[in-house]
Amino acid sequence: MNQTPWKFKSFRDLLLKSVAERDLFTGKSLHALYVKSIVASSTYLSNHFVNLYSKCGCLSYARAAFDSTEEPNVFSYNVIVKAYAKDSKILIARQLFDEIPQPDTVSYNTLISGYADARETVAAMVLFKRMRELGFEVDGFTLSGLIAACCDRVDLIKQLHCFAVSGGFDSYSSVNNAFVTYYSKGGLLSEAVSVFYGMDGLRDEVSWNSMIVAYGQHKEGAKALALYKEMIFKGFKIDMFTLASVLNALTSLDHLIGGHQFHGKLIKAGFHQNSHVGSGLIDFYSKCGGRDGMSDSEKVFREILSPDLVIWNTMISGYSMNEELSEEAVKSFRQMQRIGHRPDDCSFVCVTSACSNLSSPSQGKQIHGLAIKSHIPSNRISVNNALISLYYKSGNLQDARRVFDRMPELNAVSFNCMIKGYAQHGHGTEALRLYQRMLDSGIAPNNITFVAVLSACAHCGKVDEGQKYFNTMKETFKIEPEAEHYSCMIDLLGRAGKLEEAERFIDAMPCKPGSVAWAALLGACRKHKNMALAERAANELMVMQPLAATPYVMLANMYADAGKWEEMASVRKSMRGKRIRKKPGCSWIEVKKKKHVFVAEDWSHPMIREVNEYLEEMMKKMKKVGYVMDKKWAMVKEDEAGEGEEEMRLGHHSEKLAVAFGLMSTRDGEELVVVKNLRICGDCHNAIKFMSAVAGREIIVRDNLRFHCFKDGKCSCGDYW
Repeated sequence: MNQTPWKFKSFRDLLLKSVAERDLFTGKSLHALYVKSIVASSTYLSNHFVNLYSKCGCLSYARAAFDSTEEPNVFSYNVIVKAYAKDSKILIARQLFDEIPQPDTVSYNTLISGYADARETVAAMVLFKRMRELGFEVDGFTLSGLIAACCDRVDLIKQLHCFAVSGGFDSYSSVNNAFVTYYSKGGLLSEAVSVFYGMDGLRDEVSWNSMIVAYGQHKEGAKALALYKEMIFKGFKIDMFTLASVLNALTSLDHLIGGHQFHGKLIKAGFHQNSHVGSGLIDFYSKCGGRDGMSDSEKVFREILSPDLVIWNTMISGYSMNEELSEEAVKSFRQMQRIGHRPDDCSFVCVTSACSNLSSPSQGKQIHGLAIKSHIPSNRISVNNALISLYYKSGNLQDARRVFDRMPELNAVSFNCMIKGYAQHGHGTEALRLYQRMLDSGIAPNNITFVAVLSACAHCGKVDEGQKYFNTMKETFKIEPEAEHYSCMIDLLGRAGKLEEAERFIDAMPCKPGSVAWAALLGACRKHKNMALAERAANELMVMQPLAATPYVMLANMYADAGKWEEMASVRKSMRGKRIRKKPGCSWIEVKKKKHVFVAEDWSHPMIREVNEYLEEMMKKMKKVGYVMDKKWAMVKEDEAGEGEEEMRLGHHSEKLAVAFGLMSTRDGEELVVVKNLRICGDCHNAIKFMSAVAGREIIVRDNLRFHCFKDGKCSCGDYW
């Protein structure tokens, strides 16, 4: 068809404008005219229609436009390969790449970048090797994509750094920026700093932003802020990425006042409605805002004009980090789906974490099923790791291990989650066996690994092994023990009755003992009835946490156990004077996808009368097979207790009520999972052992410290808790 040059030029210019502005409506209108032959068929125009649909997220339209191109060239293929890679369909992208008659460097760069987004490190490196063998020219985009594909493989990043220097590619700002980013993500801040300060004359805005982010990631917020001021002084342009990086630095400093001031500057500059900056503000308030943090995050969220997936993920993450707001996290996840956003790997990790807090097996399995159906892009390994945590925190260690065993790739987080799961369920031997497998696999343990390993040793009394692992941290793996590791060691020694050794250990700590360390020592003192050391630990805790009830309650209980009623009364009087209230014992169980909550001596549950009747009948059966109520846990003076008061108090502990409700509301043989907000009491622990035997059921109780798996009259903890 003949056409005038001006008609083609006008059509082309309008199409290019719609591509640049992602104007799908105009683009579709132009495409309709194109199909009707208003302008002659042209590979050039067809390519831009593919590009338009790809940029607008309409992959099916992009593929249709590509398939209708009469003579596709290498540009046509590059655009459709990029479209599939961007949509996380990397296998189809590879198939199309292999069909390119004469691929060019851009073709290879596009697929390498796709592999990077999919975390396909090996595939990216193999493609790079093939590219070089065939004589294609390597450029800065090639290396930037490869560095990103290496993820946290610091060994490969170092090799690429050597290649970049020897090949002169270190003169590319994009390559150096990638090294700064991925050295930092790999934990090598000093290497990132070295690259940044070696970029004389090459630094651009991305370089500065990357270094500010790197400092923030490594809790060097002060250095990040100093770099931000230097960036302004040197006249570099401040954009939304810079501002989001500064917010990350303020978050790492936990600098609430500074964050408020910076938020004010953002409002004046008009950046507060920007989605990228808004995400940083939401993250800042959720982590640093204290009790009102999420309400401030919600205000920021409402001000953002068009919340994208990142904003929603940040909100879900903020809710999931506050255990009492986990229900809101799940609601936000559902709402995000309803308005049309497709969850990514980050969405699933955040909502799975929230389900873990809720100990809701039904919601967790729904999320797991949705994740499988969603063909999650990017980093599936992180979702599987979150699922391992979800299942073991819901009392389902078997499904946690099933997810672990089916994972095609494992990393340190995978092992850490599974080791921690075994530790909390009292399977110390299996936890240590898995740790050895981790070492045999060539995966280096980190500080979190040793917290899990030491915790496993503490839960099953492996003192010698625990001391050995603690020593190897620094000697073998060059990991400096932190407060949490010292707390695990104090817990290990204390549980084993080595209280004097635990006290010497806490006095010899190179850092000041925190509340966790003193709480572990206080718990051990109660178990082994060391009143003098308990008073010291409790007093230390009272200084550190003046409004916390735990030290007062534990000390009062110890005085009651020892028959020191005056001292107990004095502690309780002190609590009343300071208006400190003991948190009531609360337990809950999920039955038929509904959560049922029970509070000690509370009659608000609609079936509480039936539960009490069932529990009374169960108690009669238990007593016939040897159960004797341990009345010391009632915390009442014998001469002051009314007739039956001690039994009434103990019989209405929340965990007993929850177990009784579960037994009467579920089928024979069905496993029960009960969650309690406090530590399970000694009498309830003994009672539930008998309940499991009498009912012939497996009963799992998750208290605030660990899991107790009761079966056939025995507990997985071996009464070592």
